[in-house]
Amino acid sequence: MTAPSGPPASSPVRGIALVRRPSPRLADGIVTHIERTSVDVELAYRQFDAYVAAVAAAGWTIHQVEPADDCPDSVFVEDTVVMLGRALDGIAVLARPGADARRPEVDGTAAAVEKHVLTVERIVPPGTLDGGDVLQVGSTVYVGRGGRTNVEGIRQLRRIAAAVGRVVVAIPLEKVLHLKSAVTALPDGTVLAWSDLVDTRLFPAVREVAEESGAHVVLLGGDDVLVAASAPKTIEMIADFGYSPIVVDISEFEKLEGCVTCLNVLIHS
Repeated sequence: MTAPSGPPASSPVRGIALVRRPSPRLADGIVTHIERTSVDVELAYRQFDAYVAAVAAAGWTIHQVEPADDCPDSVFVEDTVVMLGRALDGIAVLARPGADARRPEVDGTAAAVEKHVLTVERIVPPGTLDGGDVLQVGSTVYVGRGGRTNVEGIRQLRRIAAAVGRVVVAIPLEKVLHLKSAVTALPDGTVLAWSDLVDTRLFPAVREVAEESGAHVVLLGGDDVLVAASAPKTIEMIADFGYSPIVVDISEFEKLEGCVTCLNVLIHS
């Protein structure tokens, strides 16, 4: 396993970012709601390295999860664990992916999480839960109920989340792989949404975005907001709101329904 690499000396230390290098079989990843197109795996490796560098530059210490080369989708490490709270007083919830082929990915994530988080729980059968279905806004945990996360998985997460004062709200999904493929949130709690994919009436404050990929952002701390290069109008909007967009090109991962959110798990200090 690669040792954690720290942020530049000039950056604040915000916590640990779990990432996992793409499998050589990345091009065989599961595609559900879009047409399959050719993936340039070598370009994907370069994009991954640039993505990791951007997260590190924003103040996150990188921890490379053990590769899972036999699992084509393993780079989407977000789906394997949900972090509720901070490292010392929070809970890491190891997921049980809805796709059988992805369940072997969880053990490597578990080994990494246990190095940084004191309390670890698991979603157990018959529950299924993908981390990409979980959007946290303040003390509310929105969970997509769809093809990957089932009612029992949500029920288990609700019980676990209550221990750290979080309220779980289920959101029905039909047109999209994961909840965070349709909505994420800015630091002020405003939800960015591509409304064709989810019922936005279920959220208290919503801003429609001009591009589907603009609905996917990662909050890196302070005013830093990670966003995909494929959403130029949203990037401009985020800057107009007074935030600092950190732009990364993830085109090869987008071909597999991947988003900027999918490629890391942040464990706040």
